[in-house]
Amino acid sequence: MTFRDFLPSLPAVPLPLPLGQAVRAFLETRGAQAEREAALLTAFESYLGAPAPLLAYTRPTGEAWRRSLPPAEQAEAEALLTAFRAFLREEGWFDAARPVNWLD
Repeated sequence: MTFRDFLPSLPAVPLPLPLGQAVRAFLETRGAQAEREAALLTAFESYLGAPAPLLAYTRPTGEAWRRSLPPAEQAEAEALLTAFRAFLREEGWFDAARPVNWLD
């Protein structure tokens, strides 16, 4: 006797891309300043609620985090977030984090 599963096969829904994975890829491209940038990006991820999904990083969340820093660190954080956002866009991280054409 053969038993049949009456539940339809459901499409797998991918887990959200983690911000930490994108941070590691970004830091591999940074060279000498990577250690300081790693500390800042770790603080940013903690601010978002680590482990945060990549799409938790938006311009408003980045700006809110930057303003929460001491004034002496804000310019450095702004430059870092600008470089990080450009990396995410140019390397396709944002596109990969936004799945399209899911079956309904």
